[in-house]
Amino acid sequence: MDIFSIFSLCGGLAFFLYGMNTMSNSLEKMAGGRLERTLKQMTSNPLKSLLLGAGITIAIQSSSAMTVMLVGLVNSGVMELGQTIGVIMGSNIGTTLTAWILSLTGIQSENVLVEMLKPENFSPLIALAGVILLMSSKKQRHRDIGRIMLGFAVLMYGMDLMKNAVSPLADMPEFAGILTAFRNPLVGVLVGAVFTGIIQSSAASVGILQALALTGSISYGMAIPIIMGQNIGTCVTALLSSIGVNRNARRVAAVHISFNVIGTVVCLALFYIAHGIFQFQFVDAPIDAVGVAFCHTVFNVATTAMLLPFARQLEKLATVLVRSESGTDTVAFLDPLLIRTPAVAVAECGNLAIQMGELARDNVLMAIDQLSDYQSARDSTITENEDKLDIYEDRLGGYLVEASRKGISAADGRSASKLLHSIGDFERIGDHSLNIMEAGRELHEKQLSFSDEANAELKVLTDALIEILNLTVRAFETSDCAMASTVEPLEEVIDQLIEEIRMRHINRLQRGKCTIQLGFVLNDLLTNYERISDHCSNLAICVLETEQTGLNPHAYLHDVKTGEEFTTNVQSYLTKYKLPELPAAH
Repeated sequence: MDIFSIFSLCGGLAFFLYGMNTMSNSLEKMAGGRLERTLKQMTSNPLKSLLLGAGITIAIQSSSAMTVMLVGLVNSGVMELGQTIGVIMGSNIGTTLTAWILSLTGIQSENVLVEMLKPENFSPLIALAGVILLMSSKKQRHRDIGRIMLGFAVLMYGMDLMKNAVSPLADMPEFAGILTAFRNPLVGVLVGAVFTGIIQSSAASVGILQALALTGSISYGMAIPIIMGQNIGTCVTALLSSIGVNRNARRVAAVHISFNVIGTVVCLALFYIAHGIFQFQFVDAPIDAVGVAFCHTVFNVATTAMLLPFARQLEKLATVLVRSESGTDTVAFLDPLLIRTPAVAVAECGNLAIQMGELARDNVLMAIDQLSDYQSARDSTITENEDKLDIYEDRLGGYLVEASRKGISAADGRSASKLLHSIGDFERIGDHSLNIMEAGRELHEKQLSFSDEANAELKVLTDALIEILNLTVRAFETSDCAMASTVEPLEEVIDQLIEEIRMRHINRLQRGKCTIQLGFVLNDLLTNYERISDHCSNLAICVLETEQTGLNPHAYLHDVKTGEEFTTNVQSYLTKYKLPELPAAH
């Protein structure tokens, strides 16, 4: 083995890591917000968490990404520590799939069909298909599939490079001398942990071990401790991701480390005790790539089966290892770690935008209550909520822009665009609630009151405004296009009601039934009601744009207002929200 073989080994490792990263990122992008929604459905049932953890890790082909995602979700308060334990165990099982795929490189047969199972034989065809999809397809989903194919092909090419680079080691006596050190299981565990920790990829570490196994120089006795050490080394990613987060998020990393360390110590001890009693013959036999994959799977499954019943105890151990800090924890609004999985970040922004919409609606309802039942304590609550809405808009806006830069699917891109537009409308609705609150305070402090006619008219308008707010927030939460399409007719009716109330107010002024001072207050209220309904219209169109690709808002408004359904809905709302009859003129 010469210097060029070392270069090939390093290049092969680089290709392997790049291919794994490309494939993992593209799989995450295709999965989109489903990852986050699935994880949030975790229950206290460890078995369900285990299966989901294994499934998601198989889907995104990265246990490290899975762990980082969990740290971010716990730090953001989305998940509890106990919910993550089963997922972590499941991810350890899910990550074994990569080793089985890589083990196909050791297939030897004269049968063409069997030879085609070897990744180095079929991966060039996958690479070609991936390039064709990338260059010819205009659909983002197809391009993502092309990147997955290319990532897989590059990964397998890197594996082949590493295999060829280390093949001369079989004939080197110096290499045989080095291997004698690995007969000490503790050295094997340490080497596996350190090397995996450096490259931060257990899949790559197992791949290199499989390449070395193809030389025939690695025995089962050498490989098993290294495989166990690799599981400890992969915890480095979780450890790094826990820097600068709250204590519960750091406990996620503590659970991951405890799980792998305890599993390694117990399994290693049991294996060598059993070997001392039964003298296993296979220990000194050379291991191949399939054997490495088998040992990797058996170790991870055995560790999980052993520790799954002790999930609560692992949680308590993590609590002891990461003690409570003095004072209270400050939970992050949105954890920057989630940016590493942009689809999850966008989905969580959507959940926070829903909270923002509900807060804006509730603020308007409280402000309306101030008009008839003024309470100074309610003023403080409305002001505090408005400050929260400002924070929501500022942080969500910056977070969404940052997540969009990381590369997201077309569907998540539409969702991010919808959210960026929507959070501004929700914040403006909050501003108008402040204005309504101030009108209520003015009426209270100056001991003013509207006439019975004006109050009756405002009651009808207020009912319509409350309905349009509820319709808009529900349509936004559920992405319901049918519900969103009913917002525009109601907004049209609210505009007509406001215009009619203004005309009636002028009439009352002329008859001396109202004062100029009350007129100013009423006009401010009508203006704020009108602006709120306009923002509801914008939000409804955002929902329709997200669900109906290519929708032009201006063309939609023009077309919908000339449609028969729109006219029917307007008439229905006009009947429902009919102003009281004017009193007979004297």
